[in-house]
Parts: sequence; C-alpha cells; structure tokens
Amino acid sequence: MAGNTPGLSKVELRPGWRMADGTHMAALHIVLEPGWKTYWRAPGDVGIPPQFSWDGSENIQAVSANWPTPVVFFEQGMRSVGYTSEVVIPLHMTAQSSGAAMHLQGALQIGLCKDICIPANLAFNAVLPADVTRPDPVIAAAMTNRPYSAREAGVLGVTCSIEAATDGGLVLHAKINMPSAGGIEYVVVEAGNPRLWVAEPDSHRDGMTLHASTRLMHVDGRSFVLDRSTLRFTVIGESRAVDILGCAS
Repeated sequence: MAGNTPGLSKVELRPGWRMADGTHMAALHIVLEPGWKTYWRAPGDVGIPPQFSWDGSENIQAVSANWPTPVVFFEQGMRSVGYTSEVVIPLHMTAQSSGAAMHLQGALQIGLCKDICIPANLAFNAVLPADVTRPDPVIAAAMTNRPYSAREAGVLGVTCSIEAATDGGLVLHAKINMPSAGGIEYVVVEAGNPRLWVAEPDSHRDGMTLHASTRLMHVDGRSFVLDRSTLRFTVIGESRAVDILGCAS
C-alpha cells in the first residue's frame, strides 16, 4: 500500500482476530520514513485531518477507529497533533453476520509532512476470517496505548460556559477539574460536528482546575446551536493523555 508515496516506509492492514462477542479487531499499521509525521483525528489548524472510507466492504455493519495517544508538535509556530515514526490504528468492526468472514475494503486519506505536507490515499482490501481468534500482539499493544478515560484519570467534573463572539460564532470556556497530566498540558477540543471549526484553545492550570477557551465557527458561516454533550476534550500531558466527553453548564 505504501508504493512510491514520499514519507511512507510501510503500510500494512493487519487482519487481527474475531472476538468472543462476534466483533472483529484489525488494524492499519503505518510506518513513516525518518523525519516524517502524520496526523491524529483532530490535527490542529495546520494539519490534514485523516478520513476513512469503507466503500466496497462486505458483511461489515460498523467500523470504529481507535486512535492511539498522539504527540504535540509545532510547525512554523503553530500547534499540530499526530504521530512520528509509526502508528498502529486498531479498527473495531461489527459484522452483519457474526459467523461469516468480513471483507474490509476502503481507503484512508492522510497528510504526510516533513519540509512540506502532502496528501496521501492509502487503499486497503482484505478478507478477515471468522475462525482466527488468537489476538495479534501488535494490535493489542496499540489498544493499550490510548488516552485514559475521565474516570481512569480522576476527572471530577467539567463545566462549560458559552457566549457569542463579537465577529460571529461562539466562544467556549471550559473548566476541567482533574489532576495534572504532567508537565505542559495541551487541550484539544472537538465539537462532534464536522461542519464546526474549532480554534486552537488557550489553556492554563489553576490548582486542580484546567481552564481552556476556544472559538467555534460553522464552516459555512451560518449560526448554529452547540450541543454540550457532543463536545470532546483531550488533554495531552507529559505523563498521560485524557479523553473527556461532554460538559455541564
């Protein structure tokens, strides 16, 4: 799958195994050339957001990509979020018929960056048999390399206030009551709506409270209602990352 794409050393679809509940765990393994990087699901203002397509798949009802913990890096003074060296992205699939093989076909559009950034389209096509039940240790390791849940990280609560921005859109102020994730903490905010653009948040810590403020705009410039329950906060520190869903008013 890597072909002659600059920045890519290897791209492999690991077929994985059928789990006891009838779902299937596979993974996409991407190895980068030295000095190259690629992006997380929320890459930042200068990153290229990855997009999966499952067109052509058979006996697959749903696919969930489980993104491993990313790192933060800076390009021309702007923050982006992603991976260097390599990344294994576990793919958790639900079958339409759990006892039959799955045919996974599709593509991942990603950005690859070194001195310049280029888009790449990684096509994949594999049959995932139902009779393989032994876990793949590479995928299993990637599944453990994930952000902590709010409960695991000891998050005590998240509150949000929302106000209209003077030049359009909304301004979001979040207060996250949680222990430090270690060192400098970066906050990524996702709106849960692909039509909403979210600016890079400003954040600072005051004791047990991590404050984050950002601006949201509709990509078409129209007005919108922000659903607090779909907001997703990822705190990336030196010791751990934490995944937090929703906030109270």
